[in-house]
Amino acid sequence: MKPTTINTLYWVFTILFSALMLFASVGGLQPTADTIKIMHDYMGFPVYFIQFISVAKILGVIAILIPNLYRVKEWAYAGLFFDLAGAIYAGVASAGKFDPMMFTLLIWVVFGILSYYYWHKKISRPRISSQHSQTLPERAPAL
Repeated sequence: MKPTTINTLYWVFTILFSALMLFASVGGLQPTADTIKIMHDYMGFPVYFIQFISVAKILGVIAILIPNLYRVKEWAYAGLFFDLAGAIYAGVASAGKFDPMMFTLLIWVVFGILSYYYWHKKISRPRISSQHSQTLPERAPAL
């Protein structure tokens, strides 16, 4: 696959995933009555957790959008996936059964997986330009 195609697919899936995660976090920054009703009354989460998880999602989105934060980005992807897995589990556990509307969260998971997959494809391709490939050493010298 061409590097431009990989880069394009990475950004498409990353922007979709980021937008969905931001959309999910906005209601929790200043919890409304509806947000408290769903997350506290229906799912059983403490009210203080609503703001915490919303801020954590926003920080995770920022981390996956900033280039060259490899370790932080790995943690951010993991945290966002744990958030989605927890949301699916909490929805099923609080309802006592699987609601077909929970399948909408699987779309978010798919966008996240594809973003993560193409990020790894993007960072694993060689970055040495052809005109400098003769002058660069095989590996960096030890300090």
